[in-house]
Amino acid sequence: MKPQVLQLDIQGTPQAWISQEQATSHYATGAVVWEDGAGPLATMRGGFNVARGVQSRFDISPIIALKGCARVNLFDQEPSFSRRKLFVRDRHTCAYCAQRFREQDLTVEHILPESRGGAWDFMNCVSACKACNSLKGARTPEEAGMKLVYLPYKPSRFEDFLLAGRNVRADVHEWLASRLPKGSRLS
Repeated sequence: MKPQVLQLDIQGTPQAWISQEQATSHYATGAVVWEDGAGPLATMRGGFNVARGVQSRFDISPIIALKGCARVNLFDQEPSFSRRKLFVRDRHTCAYCAQRFREQDLTVEHILPESRGGAWDFMNCVSACKACNSLKGARTPEEAGMKLVYLPYKPSRFEDFLLAGRNVRADVHEWLASRLPKGSRLS
């Protein structure tokens, strides 16, 4: 899998993970206003300019900022929820026994059980091993006599991009990590 490019607005707010081909299109249309990262991610080559006899070429940076800014405040948008993001947020650690597990040995545990109206979101879900999840059942932690060893939280925009990114280069990870809120579990 090829590393993706982190697309920002001109102010440096993460917008999306995009493919190298999508980034090339932004370079070709002159939409890239600044870039960051430790050297090019890739060099993309295109067709030949007949008049100049030169092949088009773009060095793709791992972080690019585009002209303009979002029409909505992106920091107000809720991060999308997924099992993978939850497990990474919780560092693959069970919220009840505090042991680390492989992703396939974890379950999504609803603090307020789903059967009682509990939502599938970052504030109601934690990672739990199968044994602890089974022991808690369809009860709240208080009803089951089980204490959470950490509290759930909603990831910030920068945390969400770290959680969602796959095959993230070290320089891009460092760029995002330097903007994490204090106390983030991802730092």
